[in-house]
Amino acid sequence: MSNLVIGAIGTACLFAGILMGVNVMVVLGLVGAFGLAALVGFGAATSLLSTVFFETTHSFHFSVIPLFLLMGFFAMRAGLGEDLFEATTKWLGGLRGGLAISTTMGAAAFGAASGSSVGTATVFTKLALPEMLARGYDKSLASASIAIAGTLAVMIPPSALVVVYGILTDSSIGALLVAGFIPGIVFAFVLCVTIWLVVLRRPDLAPVDTTQYSLREKLSSLRLAGPLVLVIVCIVTGLYAGVFTPTEAGAVGAALTFVLALIRHKGVRGIDLPATLLETIRTSAMIFAILISALLFSKFLALSGVANAVGGFLTGLDVAPWVIVVLVSLIYLSLGMMMDAPALLAITLPITHPVMMDLGFDPIWFGIFVVLLVEIGAVTPPVGINCFVVQAASDGRVRLEDVFKGLVPFVLAGFAMLILLYLVPQIALFLPERM
Repeated sequence: MSNLVIGAIGTACLFAGILMGVNVMVVLGLVGAFGLAALVGFGAATSLLSTVFFETTHSFHFSVIPLFLLMGFFAMRAGLGEDLFEATTKWLGGLRGGLAISTTMGAAAFGAASGSSVGTATVFTKLALPEMLARGYDKSLASASIAIAGTLAVMIPPSALVVVYGILTDSSIGALLVAGFIPGIVFAFVLCVTIWLVVLRRPDLAPVDTTQYSLREKLSSLRLAGPLVLVIVCIVTGLYAGVFTPTEAGAVGAALTFVLALIRHKGVRGIDLPATLLETIRTSAMIFAILISALLFSKFLALSGVANAVGGFLTGLDVAPWVIVVLVSLIYLSLGMMMDAPALLAITLPITHPVMMDLGFDPIWFGIFVVLLVEIGAVTPPVGINCFVVQAASDGRVRLEDVFKGLVPFVLAGFAMLILLYLVPQIALFLPERM
């Protein structure tokens, strides 16, 4: 049996296991380990396994992930999402659709600190959804705007998912983190414009909030939200100027959000430090396990020749590069409906990344493009994990059907952002090229 046939069988087993509901980490690791044993023998496969485990657990780059996660959990404990929602509501709530717009802007800022789309969606469902429904907002518009706003968390630095991409593709993590800043801001603006256009066409979906706030109240709200903005600016500026490495940026961010949490709760007790640290360890362990399994599977694909065969087929097609980009996008969007983001990157990047590099695309640009693709998949049915999160955190206020129903204009906005990134790659590359 040829190596290519073994690779094809292994790949088929991988997707069969995922469709049967086997944990992605488990099926990736098993297929990678047994596939390597079939290709190079048990002894050589064992040596490869030990090498992958050692390199993964001793890599300096991997320390970025738990630090960014810890920063996000401290931000949640500090109640920074509540401060941001209050501030953006006072400044933007008077517009038609203003509560949904303020939720989007608040989620963008909070997501930059948390780095978690699920966490951001959970926090703002509890904060913003009751307010929007109480003021007469349509359930579909309110819940869908929160679900899509959560995706901004992985675009604006710091982002653990961007770090995962950097590790899997051996790209500059610092450049990737900085590259996501402008696209994240632009996407937030695109979502706000989408909300405005939707309510302009259907005013009944979002009544105008008549609550008036004085300039003094608006400025006072910035006092609450300002510290988090300063944390984000500190991290992005430090990375851009080369003041500290991504790992040091994570440490600085975690330390600053810890201080904000201490100030908010006037001590350690309200933070529940043991539970916060344990949650960070569990999430980090899950991501590390997926990455280790992914690296095993990646080596299996490379040795079997499947990655080269698929890549050679795609790059050999006599079509324009944009056609390949569309094909890759369809792959990510379809698979993104069925699995979480780290697992999806782990499975696809060994094939898609070399193809895009052979076509001459920039690895930093592709990182931002593919992260946006993965997050659009996170809100599309039948899975759409952010939608399930919003429904579960709504305490029965909305049904899953309501969330999915309202997502159509926002998914179209996501596609528009993808097209914009393709046509104007400097949106992602402007800052990294000037670091």
